[in-house]
Amino acid sequence: MRVYIPATLAMLRTLVASGELLPVSGTAFAVTPMLRESYAAGDSEELEYAAMSEAARASLRLLAAELDGDVAAVPRRVVVAADVERVALRPDLDDAAVTLTGAVPVSAVAAVHVDLAEAQDAVRAAAAVVDAADLGDPDAEFALGDVEDHDMAWYATQEIPFLLEFWWGHP
Repeated sequence: MRVYIPATLAMLRTLVASGELLPVSGTAFAVTPMLRESYAAGDSEELEYAAMSEAARASLRLLAAELDGDVAAVPRRVVVAADVERVALRPDLDDAAVTLTGAVPVSAVAAVHVDLAEAQDAVRAAAAVVDAADLGDPDAEFALGDVEDHDMAWYATQEIPFLLEFWWGHP
């Protein structure tokens, strides 16, 4: 099953260094039966985009912790697309939420989606208010809408070390 794993650039560094990615709390997102049922219409591509968008929002939560006091943290949403076999549905969390058992090897990674530099300010602002948006704050929801207006760039697995080298000078 194709899953979309919320991540950060620091987590990508770990993926390159160790050869595997350990999703935080095993959380990922996918086109689940519940997600399919929640859309009156939509093809597979639209449903995959919805699952990826949920992972991108979850990436903001990870970034909120990284950006809190760390001036070296790079404010970019990251979503790792991977093909895995063992997935448990989590409709108690979200229609697209799944739990992965264990680490995801780099060989299972299909692609990585990362914000471009022009999204940096919007990402930083959204990461600061993502929890408030979840609680219904309309201003916070507006900030999330602003960051969601930015498309994420697609990178092939073999491009990840070069992507990291670009930002930090080493993978």
